[in-house]
Amino acid sequence: MKLKEQIQSDATKALKEKDELRTSALRMLLSAINNKEIEKKKKEEGLTEEEVVEVVSSELKKRKDAEKQFRDAGRTDLADKEKKEQEILSGYMPEQMSEEEVRKLAEGAVKKVGAETQSDFGKVMGALMPQVKGKADGEMVSRVVRELLGENE
Repeated sequence: MKLKEQIQSDATKALKEKDELRTSALRMLLSAINNKEIEKKKKEEGLTEEEVVEVVSSELKKRKDAEKQFRDAGRTDLADKEKKEQEILSGYMPEQMSEEEVRKLAEGAVKKVGAETQSDFGKVMGALMPQVKGKADGEMVSRVVRELLGENE
């Protein structure tokens, strides 16, 4: 079953079970997927699995940012809701890479582009991100690359 179909099926199931939080989170996700299809003019054939994963990843990042902002504002009730939505959405992400796996790929990317200083950060990220997109947290990838480039200075 394709990822979008799985999300639609789970949303229907959550609605029948009267699970309001899950229903709401999945409906927002489906809406984001539909908006991306319209944006890319792919309403008829739909998005590829990779594009759907990108949308899920984007929505997950929005929830993380919102959770942080709510916590900073002292609104733990809303922050907890965002955290629960993150847990729901993360179930639709492919298995995430470990920091060690990302570090190995990052080391290879540093060698490949001949990066030596922090000014080469963009080149390394450009070479690395296609390999880890949707499989690793962007913040972790960025941190690992900065550490590697910092060691080379």
